[in-house]
Amino acid sequence: MKHVDLSPLGKKSSYISQYQADLLFPIPRKLKREEINVPLVLPFHGADVWNGFEISWLNKKGKPIVVIGEFIFPCTSANIIESKSFKLYLNSFNNTHIDSIATACEMMKHDLSQNAGVEVEVKLTDVSDVKGNKKDVFSGTHLDAQDIVCDTYIVAPDFLVVEEEKVSEIVFSDLLKSNCLVTGQPDWGSVFIEYVGKKINHKGLLKYIVSFRNHNEFHEQCVERIFMDILRRCSPDKLSVHARYTRRGGLDINPYRSTENDFIPKNSQLCRQ
Repeated sequence: MKHVDLSPLGKKSSYISQYQADLLFPIPRKLKREEINVPLVLPFHGADVWNGFEISWLNKKGKPIVVIGEFIFPCTSANIIESKSFKLYLNSFNNTHIDSIATACEMMKHDLSQNAGVEVEVKLTDVSDVKGNKKDVFSGTHLDAQDIVCDTYIVAPDFLVVEEEKVSEIVFSDLLKSNCLVTGQPDWGSVFIEYVGKKINHKGLLKYIVSFRNHNEFHEQCVERIFMDILRRCSPDKLSVHARYTRRGGLDINPYRSTENDFIPKNSQLCRQ
């Protein structure tokens, strides 16, 4: 098993522009799931949706092809893919001759699925076929206008408390920030929470979200931690958590987890993406 310290994150890396599949660096999900006591029978459904904006190769005549990529990793996969290794892998296509988008798609699907340990969905779209530049927003109650005192920046589940009122509501915040587990560099995101059950105190929920500010963990792991903390402390009947992180190295990562198998959020960009 590779240790995360062996990944290319935080290290000087050579630029490789010829296709090289072994640049991908898988990291087992079980390591962090054991830390936050996720049961072997997962209490959630979901996926990690990556969008790639710096993907190119050469056609058979040497003309560059430029695409936007969507990559969907089911949460049931054994591994996540370390983000810098993913960027280096995509860069390795830059001077590689490939005959079609379909061929490139199959190559990426094969490599990513092999490393993730489950079938990964890959969609590549020529930039000339991408229509519009509309930025979406989360719906629901925006938590961030609340006047709260914040002095805790290490994850504090104790802020999560419920009231007696039963509700079905959607809340969201743009104040989510955590740090890369390896480099310590900041990761910025917005988080959407939909649930049915006893009302979660909004001020406490916002203080909980803010408490991730100095926490070191990968995007996927943060979302699972948020889901598990709310599930355990608030006992909702239904719960969905969806985070959309800002782009780094031409990639954004947007994990979601839900008690509901039919919760599949639209993959549309927020204004910071």
